Amino acid sequence: MEELLELLKDVRDDVDFENSTDLIDGKILTSFDIIQIISVIDEKYDVAIPATEITPANFNSVQAMYDMIQRLAED
Repeated sequence: MEELLELLKDVRDDVDFENSTDLIDGKILTSFDIIQIISVIDEKYDVAIPATEITPANFNSVQAMYDMIQRLAED
């Protein structure tokens, strides 16, 4: 999880990823941010995120992103 937090801070260092739970619903992240995050996750974790997984529920918090990565890595 710490590694993911560091990667996210590289994308947007002005966002409190540790405590935010409404990154999408609160319009904190833009669609461009999400594209960058997907790219970073793919590169670092070798996890392809299908379009069906690109939902607010999977990107509203760092915990949700981490859970998604774990779930997709198992498949």
